[in-house]
Amino acid sequence: MTEVRTRIAPSPTGMMHLGTARTAIYCWAVARHFGGKFLLRIEDTDQERSTPEATQVILDSMKWLNLDYDNQGAVVYQMQRLDRYKEVADSLLEKGFAYWDYCSKEELDAMREAQKLRGEKPRYDGRWRPERAAELGLVKPEGVKPVLRFRNPDDGDVTWEDAVYGPITVSNTELDDLVIMRSDGIPTYNFAVVVDDIDMKMTHVIRGADHINNTPRQINLYRALGVEPPIFGHLPLINGPDGKKLSKRHGSVAVTEYKKAGYLPEAIFNYLARLGWGHGNMEKFTREELAKVFVLSDCSRAAARMDFKKLAWLNGQYMKEADDSRLADLVKDRIVARGGDLSKADLVKVCALLKSRAQTLEELADDAMVFYGPYTPVAEDIAKSLENGGREAASLALTKLEALPEWKAADIYAVLKSVCDEQGVKFGVIATPIRVIATAAKKVPQIDQTLEIIGRDAVISRLRENLA
Repeated sequence: MTEVRTRIAPSPTGMMHLGTARTAIYCWAVARHFGGKFLLRIEDTDQERSTPEATQVILDSMKWLNLDYDNQGAVVYQMQRLDRYKEVADSLLEKGFAYWDYCSKEELDAMREAQKLRGEKPRYDGRWRPERAAELGLVKPEGVKPVLRFRNPDDGDVTWEDAVYGPITVSNTELDDLVIMRSDGIPTYNFAVVVDDIDMKMTHVIRGADHINNTPRQINLYRALGVEPPIFGHLPLINGPDGKKLSKRHGSVAVTEYKKAGYLPEAIFNYLARLGWGHGNMEKFTREELAKVFVLSDCSRAAARMDFKKLAWLNGQYMKEADDSRLADLVKDRIVARGGDLSKADLVKVCALLKSRAQTLEELADDAMVFYGPYTPVAEDIAKSLENGGREAASLALTKLEALPEWKAADIYAVLKSVCDEQGVKFGVIATPIRVIATAAKKVPQIDQTLEIIGRDAVISRLRENLA
C-alpha cells in the first residue's frame, strides 16, 4: 500500500490564521489516521511580502498546536528550489507543453478590455503560442523578458473526485494558458505547488475551497508531466458568527492571538477540528482520538461558523482538567504583568482552587490577583459587613482561628461552622465579614480554601487590625 503523505503549505506573508490552522489539523489527522507522513512547506515565493518573522510565526504556531510534522529540520522552502522549477519548466518547454510569451502589461490590459467590450470572459488569448505567433507575424521584441506559459489543452474536461465535495468537472475551454514562470525566474503558485507536491510524493492535497479553481489547472500540469494527480480535498471556508467571511471585524483570526488571550492549545485544536467536521456525538476529544476516526468524507460541504462562546466554554473544560503545575507555569507571567507578587502564595494551589471558575488563562490571572495583588480593604465595605451580627461572629471566629493547631481548610471551615452554630446565624453572617476583611475582594471561591492559601499570619493580622 502506498504511504499516505499530506502537507500544509502556508505563505509567510502574515499571521497563521485559524483557517490555515484547521487545514493543518485535517492534514495531520489524515496522515496519522493512515500511519503516513505529515510535512511542512513554506511557500515563500512572494518576495515582497514574505518575511522571516512571519515564517517564525508559522513555526511557533505549529509547535504551540502540537502539530508534529515529520520533516522537522528539513522544512521545504520554495525559494531554495528555483533550480528545480527551472529544470521542470525547461522540460515542459522542450516537449511543447509550454512557450514564451512576450506580451507587455499594457498589451494584456488592452486584450482584456477588448474582450469585456465584446462581452467575453477576460483571458489570455494564446497569441504567443508558436503557431499562432507565426500566423500573426509576431516578432520577439528586443529587451523584453518573457514569461513562460503552460499550454492548456484546447478541449475536453478535467474531472476529479473531490474527497469533500464529490465529483467536480471543469471544461478546458474555461481555462486559459497560465503563466508558470515569471520573467524574473520565480515560479507562479500553480506551477510551484505541482512540482513540490510531486517531489514530496504527496498522496493527498487538502486545502480551502477557494483553491478549487486552481485544481483543474494543476491536474493538467500533472498530466503534462506524466504524473498521476493526488487526491484533492477542498474545505469550506470558516465564516464569522454572522455568516460572513471570517475577518478581523469578528475578533482575532490569528492563532497567536488566541495564545495571547489565554486559550490552551488543545482547546483550539479540538474546536478547529470540530469546526466543519463531525463524527457521531464527538465534541471533546484528544489528538489521538481525532486521528483514529478522522476521514475527509465526514467534513461538511457548507461553510462553518465560528462560535466564540462555545470556544470559550470548551477552553474552560480543558482548564478544569489541566494539570495545576502546568497552569501555574502558563499563568505566572500574566500575574506578574498585572503587578502581582508571586511570593505571596503557592501558585499551584491557587490554580487548583481557581481553574474551574476561569475560561481562559487571562481570567485565571485576573482571579488570582486576590492572592498576589496589593491588599486594599475598603472601610465602608468592612463596616457594612460587620452589621447585623457580623462583628460578633467575626470576633468569635478570630479567637477560634488563633487557637487552631493547623491551618488547614477543613479546620478553618469547622471554625466558621461552629460560630454559626453557637450564635445561631446563617453562614453568610460570618463568611461575608471574613471575606471582606481577609481578602478585600468582592467574591472568592470557597472561603476556607481561600483563607488557607492566603496564610495564617496574613488572615489573623488583617482580622485583628479591622476588628480592634
